[in-house]
Amino acid sequence: MVRQELRLTGSGGQGLILAGIILAEAALYDGMNVVQSQSYGPEARGGASKAEVIISKDEINYPKVNECDIMLTLTQAACDKYIKSLKPGGTLIIDKSLDKKPERDDITIYTVPILETATNKLGKPMVANIIALGSVYELTKIVSKDSLERAVCDRVPRGTEELNKKALEEGFNLIKEHKEECYGDVC
Repeated sequence: MVRQELRLTGSGGQGLILAGIILAEAALYDGMNVVQSQSYGPEARGGASKAEVIISKDEINYPKVNECDIMLTLTQAACDKYIKSLKPGGTLIIDKSLDKKPERDDITIYTVPILETATNKLGKPMVANIIALGSVYELTKIVSKDSLERAVCDRVPRGTEELNKKALEEGFNLIKEHKEECYGDVC
């Protein structure tokens, strides 16, 4: 991996901005160059949000994501809004709750129950962002597992470290369990 551009999308309040920050910190722990940015609608909670992370072994000269290699989305609105920014050959991770999958045959799409797992298996909808991070890690191995766990524990509220470690594990497992349920040419 020389350079990877990632976009994490959903709605405000889902914690994807924090997920982007955690991923960026994990890359820093691994000694990589990294840029992280975010944006969200003026309504903050419920409006579209995105976190962007560029991770590179080389110097990063331009800090914006144009065409991402990997995109994760938790809402239909965010998927519809940002899908065109996923480059051909890219990887899309979408939550199982999305009504329609993008009609693109030039990307690989993984459909996993991130939100359902957070709510039903862990009983805490607020850890969906950490489950999402685990899914991104399991597909990409973009950072080391140790660095990701460390970054999660450094950023989550005190007293929730064990819950968030479980959420990370659930994200790893979702990809292992659902990897065969992908769409596109690469699978």
